[in-house]
Amino acid sequence: MTEVTSDVESEPSVAAEIAGDRIDVLRAFARDLGARGEILGLIGPLEPPRLWTRHLLNSAVLAPLIGTGSRVADIGTGGGMPGLVLAIVRPDARFLLIEPMERRCAWLNEQIERLGLDNVEVKRGRAEEYHGAFEVDQVTARAVTALRKLVPLAAPLLRDGGELLLLKGGAVEAEISAAEKQLRRFKATDVAVDELGVGQLAETTRVFRARVRAASAA
Repeated sequence: MTEVTSDVESEPSVAAEIAGDRIDVLRAFARDLGARGEILGLIGPLEPPRLWTRHLLNSAVLAPLIGTGSRVADIGTGGGMPGLVLAIVRPDARFLLIEPMERRCAWLNEQIERLGLDNVEVKRGRAEEYHGAFEVDQVTARAVTALRKLVPLAAPLLRDGGELLLLKGGAVEAEISAAEKQLRRFKATDVAVDELGVGQLAETTRVFRARVRAASAA
């Protein structure tokens, strides 16, 4: 088994509460990401000491917002956040991981096979390359780009009335203001910012939520 370097963050006690009966699978993913993630360029040199709190659990707290049986596209999955983490924690939903970099796609496919996941597949390319190729119920993304650029990438992947679930930082309200034109274009409704992980994580997760009329992009 791959050994984790000593500077990788130990699993917080709240991890089992958040991941439930999927915690062993998430642990297996964490071990490999902690051991090889920096070497493979999946996480930066400052990230191993906060691997669980900043990356894995920051992604996993989104799981309750994923609909049962939902088909979800994750844009710019990178090393697996949030899409692969969500696929681990929510085996009752199906995930398409959209990632343009070949080496990251290879990593994701390796993890899918190693962890025995049958509810997820990797789509190599950029989100806009899949506009019109399929429709999903929900789209997720983390640390991709500002909302004014992200909404036009994500919304056309959704079925009519589908939902955006976009993880954002502290400047999300300013991003919403800057994205007013794009939100109008896709007839966004139920726009909200939820704070996830309150009482569980020291650094909570903000998620931008909206329903969109994907067909209105024409």
